[in-house]
Amino acid sequence: MVASVENLYKELKAEWVKKPVNLKKCGQILDQLKIALTTKSCFLPTGCVSTDKAELILARDILEVGVEYSVHTKDIPAFERYMCQLKCYYYDFRLDIKESVNMYKLLGLNLLFLLSVNRVAEFHTELELLPANIIQSNQFIRPVLALEQYIMEGRYNKIFQAKNSAPSEIYNYFMEILTDTVRDEIGACLEKSYEMISVQEVGKRLNLKTADEVRKFGVKRNWNIGQDGVYHFVTATVKPKEPLPSVELAEQAIFYARELEMIV
Repeated sequence: MVASVENLYKELKAEWVKKPVNLKKCGQILDQLKIALTTKSCFLPTGCVSTDKAELILARDILEVGVEYSVHTKDIPAFERYMCQLKCYYYDFRLDIKESVNMYKLLGLNLLFLLSVNRVAEFHTELELLPANIIQSNQFIRPVLALEQYIMEGRYNKIFQAKNSAPSEIYNYFMEILTDTVRDEIGACLEKSYEMISVQEVGKRLNLKTADEVRKFGVKRNWNIGQDGVYHFVTATVKPKEPLPSVELAEQAIFYARELEMIV
């Protein structure tokens, strides 16, 4: 690996550990590193990837910083790109280089991202790549799996409670997105289940603390609120269904039974 890339990475790590982090400076260094890695070392997941372990580890470590940087800057497309490249080092080269201490933290972060944007099929695809013992015991994977279970069971209150107990601070951004997704699901159910509901009751259902938060949510959903502080939902009139032709169905069933009896 060219020495300039190593020096750039050291500079990036020095900036990354500072409090507060200078995100603008880190972004500039990451841009330089991406160019350097692409032009001076084949780090991309293709047949030209270097087999030098030190180069592989360095490229992986740079991508790990890129993943966390993209979360801090709330750049989801960049997060997906970095994560896609990083997984090659986690899976394809797992026998060639030592496992990263950040591996399961970032894989769990990716699972949480998929869950937060309701990409459940991809969530399960990623989950199948992990060993069973890791899924059940890892401190980063197990809590995300529990969140998915809560959603499947409709235990949305557990999602709100878990918001303040994420396994890592880097998870907080996607936890916010997940709670917003859950609130939208609950809001859609309220629209179908009630003709009217008070602001206070909506706040309880959505785990919103103030009336102002409830009203902002209502505005986002285009809800109509009356002067009495009650939301009124207009439900579409359901056209009554025509009665089933019971006699005809019974005659048809008897006919099929006779035919089956003749065959037997």
